Amino acid sequence: MDVDKVFHTIGGVGDTSYARNSSLQKKASDMAKRITLETIKELYLATTPKSLGIADLGCSSGHNSLSTIRDMVNAIEEASHKVSRPVPEFRIHLNDLPKNDFNTIFAALPEFYDELRRGRNDAGPAIYIAGYPGTFYGRLFPTECLHFIYSCYSLHWLSKVPPALNYLDQQGRSLNKQNIHISESSPPEVSEAYLRQFQEDFSLFLKSRSEELINGGKMVLILLGRMGKNHVDRGNSFFWELLSKSLAILVSKGEVEEEKLDSYNVPFYAPSPDEIEDEIRREGSFVMDKLEMFETAGDVEDSTNYGTDVAMTVRAIQESMISYHFGERILDTLFDCYATLLAEEWEKEEIRPITFVVVLRKKL
Repeated sequence: MDVDKVFHTIGGVGDTSYARNSSLQKKASDMAKRITLETIKELYLATTPKSLGIADLGCSSGHNSLSTIRDMVNAIEEASHKVSRPVPEFRIHLNDLPKNDFNTIFAALPEFYDELRRGRNDAGPAIYIAGYPGTFYGRLFPTECLHFIYSCYSLHWLSKVPPALNYLDQQGRSLNKQNIHISESSPPEVSEAYLRQFQEDFSLFLKSRSEELINGGKMVLILLGRMGKNHVDRGNSFFWELLSKSLAILVSKGEVEEEKLDSYNVPFYAPSPDEIEDEIRREGSFVMDKLEMFETAGDVEDSTNYGTDVAMTVRAIQESMISYHFGERILDTLFDCYATLLAEEWEKEEIRPITFVVVLRKKL
C-alpha cells in the first residue's frame, strides 16, 4: 500500500465524514489551545513580522483547522494592539496528503471570513489561505518562509508501514500474524521495526521543517503517544487491538480471508517522551521548549454511545486504507463489531489515550 496515494480521511459532510466525526481531535486541540496561543504570541512579539507565515500540517477536511486558525489570528491581533503595532498580514498554508478533501475546507472559507469580520468596523486583518497537498515527510514550502508550524494528531501517522512487516518468517508466516499493530503476541521485531520507521520519519520531518522556518521559528506538535517503554497499554495501542479482534471475528465468519488480516498493518506509532526527545536531540535543528502530557477520554456516560463515537472516529480516518485492502463491503459490519467491543471494554474500565504537546524552537 502506498500510503501517500491511499490514505485520507473521509471527505464531505456526510454521516461517516471526518467533518462529522472529529470531536475527539477537537477536544485535544482545545486542551492544548493555551500552549498553542501562548507560543505563537511569544513568537510574534519576538519577531514582529509584517507578514506572518503559518502552516497547519495534517489539516484534514473538517472545521477543526479553520477554528484553530481563527483563534491564532485573534490572539495575534490582540497582542498587536497591546504593543501598539500594526496587525500583520497572515499567510496560511494548509497541508495534507493529496487525496485529502481540500474542497470542504475551501467551501467553508466564506463563513470563516464572516466570523472574523462580525462586529467589526473594519475589514479585519489580511488573510491569505492556500492548500499544499503532499507528505510532510519531506519539503513542502520555500526556504525560511514560515514563522510558525502547527500540527494536531498527524505525526503519529508514519510515512509507510515498516518494511520489515512485509516479509514472512522462516515458516512462511506473517511476522505480525493476526495483528494490525503492536500487541502482546507480536514478536520484538515488530516494535523494533515501528520504532525505526518513526525515527526515520520524525528526523526527516524535523530536517524539512528546519529549512522552511525562519531562525527562531516555532512549532507546536500535538500527537498521540505512550508513557513508558512498553508499547502495549490500555490507551492508543488498545484501540488497534480491538480493531484487530474485530477483523479476526470477520475472519471466523468467513467474511475476511485470514491472509488479508495477516498482511495488514497500520502505519501508526505512538512514541514515548524519551523517543521524541532523543530524535530531536539527534537531528539537532531544534530546541525543545516544552513537552506536556494529558489524557483524553470520551465525555459520554453511556457505553453504547462511547463505542459508536470512537468507532465512527476511527472509521473516518481508517476507511480509505481498510477499503483499499479488504474491500468496501466489510466496512459497516466491521465497525459495528468494533463499536460493540469498545462499549464492552468501556464498561469494564475506561480507555484513556495519551496525548503529547511538544513545543520546538529552531536554533539560531
